[in-house]
Amino acid sequence: MTASTDGSPHAALEALRGEIGKAVVGQDAAVTGLVVALLCRGHVLLEGVPGVAKTLLIRTLATALELDTKRVQFTPDLMPSDVTGSLVYDARTAAFSFQAGPVFTNLLLADEINRTPPKTQASLLEAMEERQVTVEGSPRALPDPFMVAATQNPIEYEGTYPLPEAQLDRFLLKLNLPLPAREQEIDILTRHAAGFDPRDLATAGVRPVAGPEELAAARSAVAKVAVSPEVTAYVVDLCRATRESPSLALGASPRGATALLSTARAWGWLSGRAYVIPDDVKALALPTLRHRVRLRPEAEMEGVTADSVINGLLARVPVPR
Repeated sequence: MTASTDGSPHAALEALRGEIGKAVVGQDAAVTGLVVALLCRGHVLLEGVPGVAKTLLIRTLATALELDTKRVQFTPDLMPSDVTGSLVYDARTAAFSFQAGPVFTNLLLADEINRTPPKTQASLLEAMEERQVTVEGSPRALPDPFMVAATQNPIEYEGTYPLPEAQLDRFLLKLNLPLPAREQEIDILTRHAAGFDPRDLATAGVRPVAGPEELAAARSAVAKVAVSPEVTAYVVDLCRATRESPSLALGASPRGATALLSTARAWGWLSGRAYVIPDDVKALALPTLRHRVRLRPEAEMEGVTADSVINGLLARVPVPR
């Protein structure tokens, strides 16, 4: 069911953004990023200190989309089979049967993914890239749609394990959730004082406004968004510039360039156009590339950040007309 007035996938996705805002205050950029990731069949990494509504944001998204969702709390003792599932021996039948893990869902909330060791983090690699998991040599397809929405606290906090680069590259977007502004924090407290319970989204009036059909139609529309050769070259030039930056030890790979082009198309469609313009690329450059580059140690010591490097490249790389 959709709450849109004209029944179009574009209106349904716009209604989705509004519905999430009923429960989550002051994270408009993250909401938009999640919608873009859905349109691109991508996965999202949400980073922020505890208490900025990372988990609430994902739960609200699942409710508004009428998608099946499961949550995994990543801990130091979590095993890969706890995520993917395993073969279980049934004494009654004297045979092994597959017991599906929580990854078999539409929207997997991988909560605090950086609190589990790399071996368990890597259990998601095949699921994120191939949309399947292999258990005892047998591949098993995941549902469609399927998205991993992982949350993490900043890596400088104790008790965390930095995600390996191969894992980071599987995330389409890395969205930073900042602390709310004063007015937004007042709004949050006012809602709680009025009885808002984040564990019961129905009290906030959150309801399904789009589903798999609307999402599929929107994805088909995004796939038809035109990209000129000049914009394609602009994306390539930006990514190549990250590889040549003296502040970076690792620049964006061709996978990163493909991801940037994909997210720019989704943003162009959400903006009501059937073609991509350079501003679409600029709008998605930070969330698409910030986790795909690695700073040199000396640059980190000088206080340089991935965002500042990318912003500098956006200012220097020639923009096509």
